[in-house]
Amino acid sequence: GISIEIKSGELTVILGPSGSGKSTMLNLLGGMDRPTSGQILINDENLSCFSDKQLTNYRRKNVGFVFQFYNLVENLNTFENVGIAANLNGNIDKVEDIIKDVGLEKRMKSFPNQLSGGEMQRVAIARAVAKSPKLLLCDEPTGALDVATGDKIFHLLKKYSKNKDTAVVVVTHNPEVAKIADHVIKLQDGQIYSDEI
Repeated sequence: GISIEIKSGELTVILGPSGSGKSTMLNLLGGMDRPTSGQILINDENLSCFSDKQLTNYRRKNVGFVFQFYNLVENLNTFENVGIAANLNGNIDKVEDIIKDVGLEKRMKSFPNQLSGGEMQRVAIARAVAKSPKLLLCDEPTGALDVATGDKIFHLLKKYSKNKDTAVVVVTHNPEVAKIADHVIKLQDGQIYSDEI
């Protein structure tokens, strides 16, 4: 079986080749999928026992998601994309500060098609953190970016985990990320073969 502990205030990186189970683990942590056996405990609550409604509520209140291809709303500008998520938890008055935190204060009125890949990913991160999640899940957040931009994104995520005491989990196949992580989990064929703190 698999047993791992992910802590607040830490950047946890899940490494492994394609097909190793990284995205499945992320989906289980985010309450998107249910385990076929075992349990997932988040703050002593067993997600495996949650109803669909409870899982939706858990995701809405506690989890932020960042995807490889941004998933921004094309006809909304940066402020509006981040504002959608901020509004869920009553953080609408913090949108400008959140956008400044990711270094996009000069791009608040820009639409996704006016932004670079790195800028779009920073908007996606701002949107994910706008609802103040306890758990931030990132699936290959730098997969479509160049190395330098990807490095900036990982440092931004690390800074966020520390400053907001949030558990940040990043799934990637890039072993370079392990250098800045607090916790590295390596998967192969659906099994953990290394769990380093």
